[in-house]
Amino acid sequence: MSGLSATVVLSDPENCPVARATGATGESIEDVSRSSPSSPGIPPIEEFAVDGDADPLEDGTVGVELSTVSSNEHGDVYRFERVFDGDCACEIVEAGGTPVSSIRAEDGALYLTVRAADVEALSAIVRELRERFDGVELQRLLRTGEGETTDLALVDRSRLTDRQREVLETAHEMGYFEYPKRANAGDVAEALGISRSTFSEHVGAAQTKLLDSILEA
Repeated sequence: MSGLSATVVLSDPENCPVARATGATGESIEDVSRSSPSSPGIPPIEEFAVDGDADPLEDGTVGVELSTVSSNEHGDVYRFERVFDGDCACEIVEAGGTPVSSIRAEDGALYLTVRAADVEALSAIVRELRERFDGVELQRLLRTGEGETTDLALVDRSRLTDRQREVLETAHEMGYFEYPKRANAGDVAEALGISRSTFSEHVGAAQTKLLDSILEA
């Protein structure tokens, strides 16, 4: 059985205490633990560890009341209660039935690793986050299966204009991108009713957008 594993990056998660802590300390946070509510009315607890080189965090620095669980030369572990108020990215993801498998933060950004059954489920997660937060991107996308891991990238086709998409679809259907070609630029341009130079401009712009989308991922 295969599935998808993706790292979703939120560059501005607003009220996330863990992300705020990285901005306050200048240190990345790799170790985040979260409890499940034991009963209605009891808020879940989160803990995160900060490296020992960072200055201690004070109450109010990250927007919630912190308690120090442990402190030594290796670092400090902080704890806080998480309120379900719709502002938590992890809460938004898990409300759709997908658990967040790992959390880390760096330079004020939040990195969430999630596992989804298919592209549609993952796209729904990203869409929900983008409706609530700015700066949501897929950093890494893997297809996992039995003895196999494939590096994937989602392509945002909305980057293309309607005309660019039409040009690509026509060129693909006519075999322009095949080797050897079944149609040349002049053939496709004639089918579209445009000049050869205009066709080349549309193809070049569309290919650049698609490659940017893939390589940025």
